[in-house]
Amino acid sequence: MARPKQFDEPEAVDAAMRAFWSAGYEGTSTQDLCAATGLGRSSIYNTFTSKHDLFARALRRYMEFKNADTFELLDGPGSVRDKIEALLRRVVEAPEDDPLGCLVVNTTVEMGPRDPEVAAMLRADLDRRMSALVGVIRAGQASGEVDERADPSALAQFVVATIGGMRVAARGGASRDTLAGIAEVALRCL
Repeated sequence: MARPKQFDEPEAVDAAMRAFWSAGYEGTSTQDLCAATGLGRSSIYNTFTSKHDLFARALRRYMEFKNADTFELLDGPGSVRDKIEALLRRVVEAPEDDPLGCLVVNTTVEMGPRDPEVAAMLRADLDRRMSALVGVIRAGQASGEVDERADPSALAQFVVATIGGMRVAARGGASRDTLAGIAEVALRCL
């Protein structure tokens, strides 16, 4: 008879998510995952089947967690500029205890070009975020807040690229002042 699980699976996925976020897929060993989750190798492999499976679950968890806040902000009240400024400020004012950068951006660079399953997850995530941003920008065009001649998709891509670039800069050691400067320049371009 199999022994029942003695751990909280969502907590283990969250702990693994933070480990992958800090060190990347290749930089996170099975031993690192054991230390982060408090699980033994057999528990990890019996529950998640592989490091890749655990990574995919952790990446999905990260996307759900981060996107929920983003979609709530974009669907909420406020001007287009206020909403985009709030997205940029989230990068500038990231919690001190969060790993630097963004698991999605880091994964895009590390695995996107060579892992079809992960690449599909990243594409679907980007499509959802782009759709939400394009909708906000189009609403801004309809209200006269955003120049109606501007291409909503190009503006949304600019916002996504700016946020991604800021997260890479943060991972590279950029100060909050530097990130705030990038955000200010981006807002002047909208």
